[in-house]
Amino acid sequence: MNLEKLNEVIKNEPSYKKEQVKRAIFVDAVEDWDQASTLSKKLRNELKDKFPIDIKGESFYSKDGQTIKTLISLDDDKKIEAVLMRHDKGRNTVCVSSQVGCSLGCKFCATGKMGFIRNLTYSEIVIQLLYFVRLLKKEEERVTNIVFMGMGEPFLNYDNVMTAVRKMNDKECFNIGARHISISTSGIVEGIEKLSQENLQVNLAISLHAPNEKLRSEIMPVNNKYPLSKVMEAVENYIDLTRRKVMFEYVMIDGVNDGEEEAWELAEIMRDKLCFVNLISYNPTGVFKPSKREVVENFKDILTENNISVTQRYRFGVGIDAACGQLATKKEL
Repeated sequence: MNLEKLNEVIKNEPSYKKEQVKRAIFVDAVEDWDQASTLSKKLRNELKDKFPIDIKGESFYSKDGQTIKTLISLDDDKKIEAVLMRHDKGRNTVCVSSQVGCSLGCKFCATGKMGFIRNLTYSEIVIQLLYFVRLLKKEEERVTNIVFMGMGEPFLNYDNVMTAVRKMNDKECFNIGARHISISTSGIVEGIEKLSQENLQVNLAISLHAPNEKLRSEIMPVNNKYPLSKVMEAVENYIDLTRRKVMFEYVMIDGVNDGEEEAWELAEIMRDKLCFVNLISYNPTGVFKPSKREVVENFKDILTENNISVTQRYRFGVGIDAACGQLATKKEL
């Protein structure tokens, strides 16, 4: 499914027909053009021929039903991952990818093993969301939140990511509020600076995972190009310009970044900033192990005692290889 071609296919249709076509895709979430009853049979047949809307996805369900991970095959047979995470009170979060593979090589990330293959088009980003919109519509539910925390570094594919964000936010398309969309970066300073200038109230998340330069460089080679000090400076400028709270993601890895010393260091660099820390239970990828529960609790307590706002995200989909890149790398092997 290639959304870039849609305008070309329907360019000669009257405006109201164009709106009906787009509504059928994004609002009605039809999976077959025959389901688009508002369109003439002639137009449906033309769309079937010139603009197929099938999405090739293979889904894996967790035992508790909270998580669905889908491996989507693109037109060039490259594979990307998207994840649906179900929460209480009807909140459904979709995690999307922005690249095939990733060039940053974070030691704890399965996607890094793939290396960088290519950027996704905005259409390839959007169809990940559309896949789950279709699935949830059958259950009379909807996607409520989007996080760019899948395969790849969003700010190394900035233009396509922002085009996709605007499509997600568009009231005539998916109508997901900007404040319900979060973009996570490993610290690409130029991207943080660009986002601060956007007229969109999307959320910024920083994949931190270490509180000092030495450790961060060891597990996140991107820190050699974008040192923690420069990232924090860019974040402070972002906060000054936007007055928006920033989330710092911190994956808890056993014996690597979960000690009391790291907790105190993290508290120090977070002090007096408009931010919060999200502690994430690590989904094992074969190299590291997740921190023990009592270690996580102690780490959290130290941050709380220092008046640092903390949330804790538990692992979703451990049994279905829901850590970023695990399915795609298995399929490539």
